[in-house]
Amino acid sequence: MKDNKVKKIVLTGMFAALSYVVFTFLQIKITLPGGDATSIHLGNAVCVLGALVLGGLYGGIGGSIGMTIGDLFDPVYVVYAPKTFILKLCIGLITGLVAHKIFKINEEKDTKKVFKAVLIAAIAGLLFNVIFDPLVGYYYKLLILGKPAADLTLAWNVASTSINAVTSTIVSVLLYMALRPAIKKSGII
Repeated sequence: MKDNKVKKIVLTGMFAALSYVVFTFLQIKITLPGGDATSIHLGNAVCVLGALVLGGLYGGIGGSIGMTIGDLFDPVYVVYAPKTFILKLCIGLITGLVAHKIFKINEEKDTKKVFKAVLIAAIAGLLFNVIFDPLVGYYYKLLILGKPAADLTLAWNVASTSINAVTSTIVSVLLYMALRPAIKKSGII
């Protein structure tokens, strides 16, 4: 039991580092008027992958820590770090809930059923983000920067979050399905 907990903590750290690297160095930053920015990135894919492998809590923590650190090191995103932590944690929690509690993907043997369950879980977590990232971001900017800034960036944030969700769903599901046999063999799941 203790060995499994240590493994999960180590893998959570690995997913945090991976999400930081993917979010920070493999992103297309889109500068918006007023000095704000949004980006196209695959950090959410790492968060979803972590939740599929480790469960919602550990995967969500890994993704949220990594992308929050990415925000903290970027002067444009630093004010959004608290929002990032909460929203990315929620992506992991929702994905993990659907994958592990509803569909029980670790116990399922049928690859087609696993694929469907993983796809639905990824969509659920990232659909939450498509709705709540722009919404929370709007009110967050409204509170911090005022209505003109919040109105100005809302459409861009909806677009970039939607693109991120589609690409992250595809990448995380394909990666999980490709890695699943090795992950099972290693005893992680």
